[in-house]
Amino acid sequence: MTTATHPYDALMDITARPKAVFVRGAGSYLWDDNRKRYLDFVQGWAVNCLGHSPPVIADALSAQAKRLLTPSPAFYNEPSLKLAQALVENSAFDQVFFANSGAEANEGAIKLARKYGSLHKGGAFEIISFEGGFHGRTLATMSASGKKAFAPLFEPKVAGFKKAKLNDIASVEKLINDNTVAVMLEPIQGESGVWPATDQFLQQLRALTEAHGLLLIFDEIQTGMGRTGKLFHYEHTGIAPDIMTLGKGIGGGVPLAALLATERASCFEHGDQGGTFNGNPIMCAAGLAVLEEIKKPDFLKAVTETGLLLESELQKVSARHGLGGVRGRGLLLALDLKLPIAPSIVAQAFEAGVLLNAPQLDTLRFMPALNVTKAEIAEMIDCLDGILTKAGAARRVA
Repeated sequence: MTTATHPYDALMDITARPKAVFVRGAGSYLWDDNRKRYLDFVQGWAVNCLGHSPPVIADALSAQAKRLLTPSPAFYNEPSLKLAQALVENSAFDQVFFANSGAEANEGAIKLARKYGSLHKGGAFEIISFEGGFHGRTLATMSASGKKAFAPLFEPKVAGFKKAKLNDIASVEKLINDNTVAVMLEPIQGESGVWPATDQFLQQLRALTEAHGLLLIFDEIQTGMGRTGKLFHYEHTGIAPDIMTLGKGIGGGVPLAALLATERASCFEHGDQGGTFNGNPIMCAAGLAVLEEIKKPDFLKAVTETGLLLESELQKVSARHGLGGVRGRGLLLALDLKLPIAPSIVAQAFEAGVLLNAPQLDTLRFMPALNVTKAEIAEMIDCLDGILTKAGAARRVA
């Protein structure tokens, strides 16, 4: 047996991490073990929708932990019933299955679609997904994803996923055949750089899938729970999918996800789906606290207004420094840098005490807490503006 020389070494090295160790969070800020404060515009990749350690979630977790940890998913528990009912009442869906991660929820959506195909479409099993899409890191969700970096990994992939082009309805239609059962996509592709599907394209997809008797699946892991200014992104479009997945923000910082489906699409039989911690009372109590906050009067209106402010400020930064456009909706936005300098900017911002994300070499992604303040936006913009000013000066000297 080998002994790790540093606590870092005991963790599998699966991603590059700065050496700071975070020990405390509150709202839009984190503190490391050296008491340095960081303004967080990543928030766990849109997970902490109410910011770090909000009292409403801490109180819900504490209260539920004193009552019941878990009775096993073989029995009903009160928080999961309440959260499922609340989600159904506030959406276009009829039934909910709770999971622990977005990937698990998407895996469930894939299984549900294939079950539907076996029961109602002569064994149809193929799902059309999209180039640039990201649905998780299980073998099936990696196979459904259109992320180029996944292409050579963990072969052989799970068969049955054909890739269309986002916002190109003809590319979808030409892939439909007798084996097709569903179309699956993110309304806004997050990992590829915040590329939105247009409302018109989503409406065309709904019409196309209905014409062919196919299921439409929205992966709202990143866009759901108020992120784009509506409780769910599909509400912007005037249409609704047959299946939707939620994750990230639904737990406000704890591992919770959900698979929602209409009555027509809900065709699992006993034994088809499950999981030891699925519908855990503690996680569902946190989910209830999150949903209650988001549903408060004017909360989503404030998200829309704050998103427009952040978009406007990023556009000003872009204009000052000759950068590209701003993409996204609500508080899921990206700035096109037009140059492969995003990782350098992220590193410099980290040193300055601001957390940013670079999903691509030429793109910065912004996912602040949904209750981020105008002052916090101004603080982030000042940091970014300063970094870009120095970078521009350096390029001119060079």
